[in-house]
Amino acid sequence: MTSYVEAVSGLRPKMRRAIIMIQDLVMVLIAVALSLLLSQSHLSFDAFSNGGLACWAIIVLVAHLLFRSCGLYNTVWRFASTPDFFNILKGCGILTVVLYLTSLAFRIFFQPVAGLNERQFIVFFLVSFTIISAPRLYYRFLRDGASWRILRRGPGEAPIREALFVGLLSEADVIVRFTRAAVPAEYAIAGIMATESDAPLGTQIHGVPVVAVRPRLVEVLEEYVRGTKNLDLVIFGKGAERDIEDYAELVRVARHSGITVVQFSGLSELGQGGKLVLDAVEMETIMRRSAVSTDLARIGAFVDGKRVLVTGGAGSIGRVLVKRSLELGAEAVLVADNSEFGIFQLDQLVDDKERNRLTSRIVDVTDRRQMTRLVEEFKPALIFHAAALKHVPILEENWEAAIETNVFGTLACAEVAAKCGVPQFLLISSDKAVDPTSVLGITKRAAEQIVAALHEVHAAPGSNGGGPNGHDNGNRHPGTKFIAVRFGNVFGSNGSVATVFQAQIEAGGPVTITDRRMTRYFMTVAEAVDLVIMSAADAERRPGKDDYAIYMLDMGKPVPILEVAETMIRMAGKSPYTDIPIRFTGVRPGEKLHETLHGENEEVVKLDIAKIFGLRSEVVGWSRIQVGLTALQAAMRDQDKATALAVLAELHDALNTPDRILPKAASQTA
Repeated sequence: MTSYVEAVSGLRPKMRRAIIMIQDLVMVLIAVALSLLLSQSHLSFDAFSNGGLACWAIIVLVAHLLFRSCGLYNTVWRFASTPDFFNILKGCGILTVVLYLTSLAFRIFFQPVAGLNERQFIVFFLVSFTIISAPRLYYRFLRDGASWRILRRGPGEAPIREALFVGLLSEADVIVRFTRAAVPAEYAIAGIMATESDAPLGTQIHGVPVVAVRPRLVEVLEEYVRGTKNLDLVIFGKGAERDIEDYAELVRVARHSGITVVQFSGLSELGQGGKLVLDAVEMETIMRRSAVSTDLARIGAFVDGKRVLVTGGAGSIGRVLVKRSLELGAEAVLVADNSEFGIFQLDQLVDDKERNRLTSRIVDVTDRRQMTRLVEEFKPALIFHAAALKHVPILEENWEAAIETNVFGTLACAEVAAKCGVPQFLLISSDKAVDPTSVLGITKRAAEQIVAALHEVHAAPGSNGGGPNGHDNGNRHPGTKFIAVRFGNVFGSNGSVATVFQAQIEAGGPVTITDRRMTRYFMTVAEAVDLVIMSAADAERRPGKDDYAIYMLDMGKPVPILEVAETMIRMAGKSPYTDIPIRFTGVRPGEKLHETLHGENEEVVKLDIAKIFGLRSEVVGWSRIQVGLTALQAAMRDQDKATALAVLAELHDALNTPDRILPKAASQTA
């Protein structure tokens, strides 16, 4: 029996469809014969005479046309449902009526047919519907039944794992059927845990029992994990991490018991048999929101065929920018980073088939000579400037390195891009740049101001990109498009709270938090990178006054850091404060309790792109930027931290201060 099902499943779709059509027509002829036999009718003409054969042919032709028009052959019968069987009922009913009306017309215009009456047509309808539906039902039973999945597995294949499904009972039907239809079969469904409190406990969906309802989900899961070691937890439902009240606790219990937790995220390969798309549940779920969907077609069309340079390409965000650019079809990607070990790690993450399009160079982004040589040789169409120092407490002490990298590194790379005629330059910025209170924040704000000023210079009518200082050096290029993209914390990046907390939890604690009131915006690195690329794509198509120097990503609502720590402890199978202590250390220099994504003087403009906004505000002119940078260089030479930070602060407030302030600062540091 299994060989029959395998043979049918292995046929091409067109061949399988033709066989089903022939089978249906044979069934119609059998139904005619059976209806006459069961009603004990004796026709007045020979069924195998010329007239009889013509009659059979007409019945076959009419049946075929009716069945096609009723949609009998538009369904993948492994997934047939009530409407599909109604189509069979409708087709058989119409065929019966057509044949009956034909017999009446023949009786009126020609002669009555002995032995033919309404009784035979009623029997024909019942028999035809039964024998046409039966093969489909039987095939589906064989394909979806547990016996089929067990019999068809080869001796070397892994055993089927048991799974508990968690989600809405109304969605269980689809999930159960598609899980059973997966090839190869992945799960034997042990039970459904319904998230509705009024779900009927003990009932069955396709033979799978409802074993738990809210609020006893966690308790029932604990009972199951004691009785088996071969169990997965499959959570289904869009936005389940937000909608299921016990989500974090279910994941905690599962992980503590060594259970794999996966989450349903869609269906794929329907035309080839159907398959569930299941994603591993990672720590990112503590953000309690749905992931941002990506317009792959748009970012793919933007990156495809381009040469991309990523400064800081061995860092957390830069590394994903590199991999994503390669995935989207970039002609070549060049990484410029000063970390040898970071470049080594990046090389291990790149697939062999993509390695021939990736080049890495150990270089300091503040070195104009090296950066100019790299850009002139590589000729990128797009520069992602992700190189930066980013740790708030460390940069409070190492302020010179912060200014050198974050400010003058950005300046050097941006001016090299303009000089070499790179079409687009994108700065990765931070929410720390809004109303900055730290060295990191004020240096990232200065970097934004440099990019915004250059954006204005190169967007001005008649601009030829000859240099940011406005002088034509004889090297005329089309103007470079300068933009910055601002967003908050990237969850799981190097040195982020997630990685720190995870290390502390693995060490047995304590988990240290500066203040129980502290909140932060979080986004996964995959989301952030795709939205950064989308921002670059949007900037490319915006001409003149309709464009934006700074884009801002929608990070959702800020998340309490204490909640992040508690959830991560629970998801590690521990109890906060009991198994893993939490200690509050106090706010460190430069830190804020709450970050914001835009300032009061910045107008947030909604774009036609989900989760991305444009920021419109006054821009400090390039001449004033130059004055401030000259003063900053003088303060750096004198190793005068107070003056350097004062210059940056005055640059930040330049729109609200007289023109003389920055020159005055410059003269004080000269």
